[in-house]
Amino acid sequence: MDIYLAGVVVYVAILVAVGLYRSRSVRTQEDFMVAGRGATWWFLAGTLVCTWIGSGSLFAGAGLGFRSGYSMLWFSVGGWVGIAIVYFLADRVRRLAQYTLSDILEQRYNAAARVLGTLTITIAYLTIAGYQFRGGGRLLQIVTGIDPVYGGAITCAVTIGFTVLAGMASILAIDLFNGILMTVGIVVALVLAWFGFGHETIASLPPERFDILGGHDPIWALGIALPVFFLLLGEGSIYQKFSAARDGATARKAAIGMIAGIMLIETALAALVVVGSSKYLDRAPFYTAPGVVDAAASETIVLHLARFDLPVFAGVLLLCAAVAIILSTANTFLMVTSTNVTRDLYQRFVNPGVSPEEIVRFQRICIVVLGVIAFVVANFFDTILAMALTAYTMVGAGLTPALLAAFLWRRVTVPGGVASILCGMGVTLAITVANGFRDEPLVDSGYIIIPAAAASILALVVVSLLTPPSPEAKWRPFMARRKAVPVDTAAAQAPRT
Repeated sequence: MDIYLAGVVVYVAILVAVGLYRSRSVRTQEDFMVAGRGATWWFLAGTLVCTWIGSGSLFAGAGLGFRSGYSMLWFSVGGWVGIAIVYFLADRVRRLAQYTLSDILEQRYNAAARVLGTLTITIAYLTIAGYQFRGGGRLLQIVTGIDPVYGGAITCAVTIGFTVLAGMASILAIDLFNGILMTVGIVVALVLAWFGFGHETIASLPPERFDILGGHDPIWALGIALPVFFLLLGEGSIYQKFSAARDGATARKAAIGMIAGIMLIETALAALVVVGSSKYLDRAPFYTAPGVVDAAASETIVLHLARFDLPVFAGVLLLCAAVAIILSTANTFLMVTSTNVTRDLYQRFVNPGVSPEEIVRFQRICIVVLGVIAFVVANFFDTILAMALTAYTMVGAGLTPALLAAFLWRRVTVPGGVASILCGMGVTLAITVANGFRDEPLVDSGYIIIPAAAASILALVVVSLLTPPSPEAKWRPFMARRKAVPVDTAAAQAPRT
């Protein structure tokens, strides 16, 4: 067996073994969905880093860096700023002690907000999970030569199997190790690539590869940064993982660890991509002609370096880090999507009296079905970057304004929150569908966030100001900094109009 393939197989086997071990302790809905709410800050920080560093960074961001240089970091800056804001919300989220972001939306707004939030998350997160599968297919193609579609199917099957075993408990158990592996693998690869060839080839790159805007205008930078910024502020998996923390202080410490880890990994990854691109300037397989970059091929630069340009031990390490990046993000987004469908639709509206054992069984079935759907969805986009920006916009415009208003603006009303979610999701879907029927896009995927977020925010503010203020029982639990005023749980869970 090829040593690169052997390394990947052994690493995946370790992950599956951990999942099997952790599955023995999963008995209840709380165990499966939020790991029993007992996560320490370092495990939580590790899983938050692994949630964020996925194929969006490894492929979409890397391809952007290959084509534009260090300006690819605009793809990350929005996330860094978003995390800093989320830090101040982390303890409030934990005190609410909910399971999903849609739980939070219903508590502040109503059942319609829950349903719309769940639909938004499902569409966006299946897209995100799908491009992890697509990234896995590209990895297996480079390692084995297998057709990337078949490689994606294998990645999908492994992710489904691992997630089904123990849910959030298995994810938290391996993500700290995954985060360490990502960091070490990327940093070692950067050092070896620089001393191996980068210090000689870097001078061949055009000067704009080192510019802050990479030869683009500020609107381009906003188009790249804003979807990521809005996504992170409305990112359901982060809120679900904060709910798994021991307490609010633990959640805030984990947010600090997340900021540090992501800044280190994404900056090192950007440097690795720029160094790698210097070796392949105008060369196959990344260029179809001098000066003409193959966008899809450019997204595989990190994997190409691992397989062909680094010493074997470093290449295997980097490929295993890539596996960690792909699988940790895929299983998290599949887990969050299945939790939303299970908790926010099935348990909330179809079978409120379902037993803890039955709800876990239903969610496991859900994971399998949704995983297959995500694999199919992945084949409708040309590049991972286009998939990433579309999914980020769906969450960022559809959920973030209403979610932030819940915590920061007591004047927001139930109709205002619902209108905001509906407009953000609707504009994103409408433009994406329209683009699919045109040779030239109506709005480029990198700019959909601008009209979608504008529509969402405008609806939020205008409708809220035109409707009566919400009663204090609605907004007080979200505004309290120390201890929330007790709210009748039964009333909070009841259908709202």
